[in-house]
Amino acid sequence: MASIFSKIINGEIPSYKIAEDENNYAFLDINPLALGHTLVVPKKEVDYIFDLDNDTYNKLFEFTKKVSAAIEMVITCKRLGVVVYGLDVPHAHVHLIPLQGTGNEINFNNPKVKLTKEQFIDIAVKINTEFNKRNS
Repeated sequence: MASIFSKIINGEIPSYKIAEDENNYAFLDINPLALGHTLVVPKKEVDYIFDLDNDTYNKLFEFTKKVSAAIEMVITCKRLGVVVYGLDVPHAHVHLIPLQGTGNEINFNNPKVKLTKEQFIDIAVKINTEFNKRNS
């Protein structure tokens, strides 16, 4: 059975897309720990990130680096946290979390940031525009 991320990639479930290439897909986390919290996933459905073949793994992190640069241009933050948590969805993925302080924001038990649909759309459009500007 396809993971929720495969369904998002295939357009079966809507998402706030940030960027996409032939191998990867990036979208806003709908339960964000911070404004701009983004998930980056390979289109190839593999549960554990270290089970990805080398080519898919390398392309995932090259794409993640490009997405992170766009986020940092749009979201004011001290640093961008990178987390490979890997237990919540059986599809390898990377969390990019804008950090404002010491990194305590990277606690998945913290209260989630509540955003309206319009706020999600606004953030996604801004990051997507920056991504496209930097990578065209």
